[in-house]
Order: sequence, then C-alpha cells, then structure tokens
Amino acid sequence: MNERRNNRSTMERRLFVAGLAGAVALPLAHARSTGGVTPAQTLGPFYPRRASERPRETDADLLKADGDRVRTQGIPLYLTGRVLDRRGSPVPNAAVEIWQCDAFAVYHHPDGGAESQRDPDFQGYGVASTDAAGAFHFRTIRPVPYPGRTPHIHVRVQAADGRVLATQLYLPDDPGNRTDFLFARLSADEQAALTLRLGPATPEAHPLARATRQTARADLVIA
Repeated sequence: MNERRNNRSTMERRLFVAGLAGAVALPLAHARSTGGVTPAQTLGPFYPRRASERPRETDADLLKADGDRVRTQGIPLYLTGRVLDRRGSPVPNAAVEIWQCDAFAVYHHPDGGAESQRDPDFQGYGVASTDAAGAFHFRTIRPVPYPGRTPHIHVRVQAADGRVLATQLYLPDDPGNRTDFLFARLSADEQAALTLRLGPATPEAHPLARATRQTARADLVIA
C-alpha cells in the first residue's frame, strides 16, 4: 500500500468551518455522580449520511469470518457498553452506529481513501439497537491510527425519543492521544470519559464476542 499523506490540517479546517471541532459536553466521569452527559465530538467527514455511502450490510458484525477464523485484517475486538440517561437509567431501543477506518487506515466511504487499498473483509460501519438494559454489542477491530488522527471509533446514538449523541472513543495510553487535535483539547475527565476500558477476550459473553482477541467497554450518557 502506498503511504498516504497526513491530513491533519485538512481535517482541522473542515471541523473549524463546520463549527464542530470544539464541541464537547460534560465529562462522563462527572456525569456518573451529577447527572451530566458524555462529551460530544464531531461526526467527522466520513459519517455515511446517505444510504449510498453505507456498506451493503450494516449489521453489528463488521468482520468477516469462517467460523473462528477471522478474515478481516486487524485485531478482532468485541465492543460493548450501555446507553444511559442522566439518572443512570438504561435507554432501550436506541440506535447505536459505529464507523472507523480499517487496518490499512482506509474508511469505507467514497471520500475515505482509495478503494483499491481497502480491506474487502471489513464492513467499516454498523448499527445495533440497545436492549432493555440499554446494552449494545458490536464485533469490529481495535482502532488504528488514521493520517492525522490517533486511533478512534466514531459513535452516534439516537434514542427512540429523538435525543442524539455523537462522539468518539479512544484507546487508553495510546501515544497519539497526546498530539491528537481533538483528544488533546479535552480535560482529563473528558478524556477519561471517552477512553475505552479494555480487557481480555470473553467469547462466552455474547455471540459477537466469538473469535475476538480483546473486549472494549464504554457507557454513553445522553442528555
């Protein structure tokens, strides 16, 4: 694969023009005690707003596998968590969308990179609905750096009553976090709120945890 240029300056301009670069709310760490909400962050330029920008399959399993042999490049990851309201009550029937670049740092979006460089076995985008406990589940890959960005997974939540949260989830202690133009401007509490809690694979936890190598958890509090 040809090395692609760092697009940090381009992305910063896009976010500034959109008025989204600094869009953050109260930190989750604070929210757990006082009823605040998860910090919001930009959708970014590769959110598939139109059906034509989405993959043919949009389910919660972003990987391709033959039994326990995963064909998708990257580290298979079981991503789970809950959607909660300010009171800590679960939010059922919320639509949770995730999208991220593949192991080759290509988004599966018309503007996300050369199609010839994509991992054809990675879906790139998926949707899940929260259950009665507010829980969501995905099978994806551990995020990798994108030119100009630290590893991250985009998330958008839309509750059944219309409430919306868009944010990004990050890896703990990744060296790119220190210089990432979105992550670095957050407070320590806000950074903690958007940092995934990583653990060992738990194949017995859920069908989508099968054939994964790590588990990542995040709770999302919506206003």
